Amino acid sequence: MPYVNVRVTKDGVTKEQKARIVAEITATLGNVLGKRPEHTHVVIDEVEMDNWGFAGMLTSDLKAQAEAKKK
Repeated sequence: MPYVNVRVTKDGVTKEQKARIVAEITATLGNVLGKRPEHTHVVIDEVEMDNWGFAGMLTSDLKAQAEAKKK
């Protein structure tokens, strides 16, 4: 029983995009490992940008910084 956990920042991912992620991961596990779709579990966790950081900063601050540079 494959279990895949996908974590993304919560910034506008649509239901359609999530459905595509689930479908494509499920297909890949079937194609590569021969896993049956009915046994494959994919969980998508959406994390608030204030709760995710990289490069020493919160994602929300990095995004705000990038948007300010565009102006």
